[in-house]
Amino acid sequence: MVFYQKEIRLPPYSRGFHLITDEIMKTIPEISDIDTGMLQVFIKHTSASLTINENADPTVRTDFESHMNIMVPENAPYYIHNYEGSDDMPAHIKASLMGASVQIPITRGRLNLGIWQGIYLCEHRNHASGRNMVISLFGNHDSTK
Repeated sequence: MVFYQKEIRLPPYSRGFHLITDEIMKTIPEISDIDTGMLQVFIKHTSASLTINENADPTVRTDFESHMNIMVPENAPYYIHNYEGSDDMPAHIKASLMGASVQIPITRGRLNLGIWQGIYLCEHRNHASGRNMVISLFGNHDSTK
């Protein structure tokens, strides 16, 4: 069993849902050494989140943003926590609903995602800085290499 862990910082993204699968893969080339294992991606923030969903049609990401904004609106009269702007408290709620991590099985040195699946960064703030993430990889070493 081998373990790898890296901390990375993504560049700033605009508010919305963004595919980051390729960026994650570039940071952890050791994945090709794993025959059977698991990748965990964890975001170290409370106003952005991660999820796995459709990687082909970009309108899915647009619809996610539209729906989340209806589910969790800005300027709700009962929000008390609004020190950083009208998007602050909704961003915390959206991040809790979506989650702070994703786990993906690794099979024969590759992510074992469905054909239409990708990793999303869900950026819930209007003007966020880059986001810090912990990438953890573990599994059985490919003995053929």
